[in-house]
Amino acid sequence: MNIATAPLSRAFDPNAWLTAADGACRIDLSHPMQKGMPIHPAHPPFHITLNNRHGDVLRCCGHSSSNELMVTSTHSSTHIDALCHVSEHGALYGKFDAGEQQQGTDLFKVHGAETIDPIFRRGVLLDVARSRGVAALAPAYEVTAADLEAAEAASGTTIEAGDVVLVRTGWAAYWSNSPKYLGLDSAGAPGPGVEGGQWLAARKPFSVGSDTSAFEVMNHHNITLEVHMILIAQNGIHIIENLALEELGAAVPGPFAFVAQPLCITGATGSPIRPIALF
Repeated sequence: MNIATAPLSRAFDPNAWLTAADGACRIDLSHPMQKGMPIHPAHPPFHITLNNRHGDVLRCCGHSSSNELMVTSTHSSTHIDALCHVSEHGALYGKFDAGEQQQGTDLFKVHGAETIDPIFRRGVLLDVARSRGVAALAPAYEVTAADLEAAEAASGTTIEAGDVVLVRTGWAAYWSNSPKYLGLDSAGAPGPGVEGGQWLAARKPFSVGSDTSAFEVMNHHNITLEVHMILIAQNGIHIIENLALEELGAAVPGPFAFVAQPLCITGATGSPIRPIALF
C-alpha cells in the first residue's frame, strides 16, 4: 500500500495502514524548540525555564516533580501559518475584514489555528539547491518559477492540487547560527519571489513550506512579504516555515506522505508543528 496516495474512507483497514506506516522510512522535518534558536525579527523571543524543580516539594512516599514555564510565539521553530496571519488591504482570505475579526480579547474569530485540520497529505520536495548544483542558495537569492519547474522535473513528480510542497534552499544547515540563518549577517535569506509565489499558488497546494524563517525571499533592501499575501490572503494556502529538510533532501524519495498535527489554539495566527515524512 502506498501510504502517500492511498485514499481515506470510513471502511479502511487500520491494521493495513499501521503495517504500511511501520514499514515506512520516517524523517523528522522539525527543529527543536530551545533557548537560543533563531526567531524571525517580526516575532517575540522564545523563553523557557524550570518553574518547579525536583526537591521543591518532596512527598512522604518519595515523589517529587518538575515542570517548566514557556513563553513563545505561535511562530517559533517549525510552525504553520493560519489563514488569519496575513491580510491584503485589510482583508483576510475570503474577504473577511481583518479589523473586525481581531476585535475583542479572544484573538481571531475566523481562520484561527484551530481550523487547520490534522495534515495527512502527499508531500513533494522541490530541491532547488540540488537542482542548481549547490549545497545552499546564496543570501537573498530569489527562487524563480524556472527554478521551481526545474526542481519539479528533477523530483520526477508532478505537483497536484492539495499537496504539501516543500522548497529546499539548504539553509537548514545554518540553524545553529542564528545571524546567518536569519540572513542578518548578509543581504538576507533565499526563497521564492512574487513570480515563484504565483507559480506555486497556481498549482493549488494545501500548503507550501521551506527551510528558512520566512519562506519567501528576504532581501533586507526590499522587504515586502508579498508572497505571503499571494499565498495566504489571496489563495488560502498555508505556509510552513523553519523546516529541517537536509535529511529529506539527501534521501531523494520522490513523493512521500506528509504528516503533521497543528495545535488546537483558538483564534491563533499559527501553531508549532512536528511534521514527519513517510516514504
